[in-house]
Amino acid sequence: MASVHLHSNSGYAQHIQARSHQIVADEPTSNGGTDSGPAPYELLLAGLAACTSLTLRMYADRKQWELGRIDAQLRFVRDEQGVESITREIAFAAPLSEEQLSRLAEICEKTPVTKTIKRGTEIRTTLSRTPAA
Repeated sequence: MASVHLHSNSGYAQHIQARSHQIVADEPTSNGGTDSGPAPYELLLAGLAACTSLTLRMYADRKQWELGRIDAQLRFVRDEQGVESITREIAFAAPLSEEQLSRLAEICEKTPVTKTIKRGTEIRTTLSRTPAA
């Protein structure tokens, strides 16, 4: 369904290829990186934001609802007890009824990346002495 390839020669900068797209991930200088790209949690939030906006746009297109510009503000936080959470605020430029906003809120909870994050996903790791092709 989705795959990426990453290579890292040294330091914290990570070079990622997703299909024909090149992405750089890094840590901010305050964490010892060079700040040449978003940090991993920022990429996670970006994926969730993009999936949310894309799904809302697809749903609205099917309903023939005009959403105008969509703005999404997401934050990842970890409290003193180690409990992690994500807040997601979505705003639309077009005037929408309370009924439309209520339905769009329901759709937000059904986006594919939202469902993946909420249910958790098994990760299987293998290690090798030779680089992937």
